[in-house]
Amino acid sequence: MNARPSTLPAPVRGTAGEHRALDWNIAVATAVRLMKPGPDVPRAEAEQAVRALRQFSVEAETHVRELTGLGQDLPIIAGDVVDRPSWVRGAADGLAALTEAALTSADARTQRVDDLFGGLTARGAGVQAGLVLAYLGGKVLGQFDPYGDSGVAGQRGRLLLVAPNIVAAQRSLGVPAEDFAMWVCLHESTHRLQFNAVPWLREHFTESLGVLLSEMEGTTGELLGRFPAVLREARSRSEDSSPGVLGVIELLQTPEQRHALDRIIAISTLLEGHADHVMDAVGPQVVPSVATIRSRFTERRKGGGLLDRLLRSLLGVDAKIRQYAQGAAFTRRVVDEVGMTGFNAVWAAPENLPTRAEISDPARWIRRVHG
Repeated sequence: MNARPSTLPAPVRGTAGEHRALDWNIAVATAVRLMKPGPDVPRAEAEQAVRALRQFSVEAETHVRELTGLGQDLPIIAGDVVDRPSWVRGAADGLAALTEAALTSADARTQRVDDLFGGLTARGAGVQAGLVLAYLGGKVLGQFDPYGDSGVAGQRGRLLLVAPNIVAAQRSLGVPAEDFAMWVCLHESTHRLQFNAVPWLREHFTESLGVLLSEMEGTTGELLGRFPAVLREARSRSEDSSPGVLGVIELLQTPEQRHALDRIIAISTLLEGHADHVMDAVGPQVVPSVATIRSRFTERRKGGGLLDRLLRSLLGVDAKIRQYAQGAAFTRRVVDEVGMTGFNAVWAAPENLPTRAEISDPARWIRRVHG
């Protein structure tokens, strides 16, 4: 199923001839070559799905604004409904722009870029990134790229809805097609509002990532030197408290790197959890089967074969899923205690964002911000 005709996508946007530690064009070509095609869908059904997603991407943002109170004066534009190869291109564009901006904000590009990718050539790093994109390209339902071009003045970012993946997931779950499409659009529209209604958020996220990258000094040897101690600590933990891939990464880091990573994880957990809360809180008046969708979707996140679960763990997808749950629990607790207006204090200034510890203890954030 193709939302728009797609051959091999055009080159990743960027300055001609600029040095890249990772060749994103190789990444895209690799991913497109390896990705499976989307589900077989009759042409009329495919066209209807595309029309519905475009319509719901506008309607969803209206509902999100009413619930959250964010972005009331911003223009509302339809999302881009794309196929899998087009999503890969959009994701590569967004990742290239994000890493470029983060490295620039940290004044770290020339000093750090080679070490960030170790001894990999740009081509080799591109192939590895392509393998990741090929896997995710068959899974991702939608994405908001804060750095993409919306085509509308005063509205930064590009909302992508991956039609074949949405149709495949809806069929797998056995839920109403229009309800599921709206539900997905609610999540992604929330992300668009987060970045466009909060003027400082995009730059703050970029700067936070830049701090993390700037801390990743030429320490490949030091990292390898810490590895035996990390293995000993990991082995000493019980199976239930296994650190997972993210935990091992944290153990390998210096205290400064860990602090920078904590900031990124806290921001990401808040954004994902807030969007997950909103897509359910809009309620059955907009998505009549929302309770069924959430129940089946949660079970789907847990499932998959052995290889799929292994890949999810290696790529950090399982850690991402835990972020949804933790962030949604934080949002629900705060909204229950101080209402949506009180929750929106998180968007007032960077210092109001919850820390990683506060995500796990919402009452602590409420005391700090609301007294």
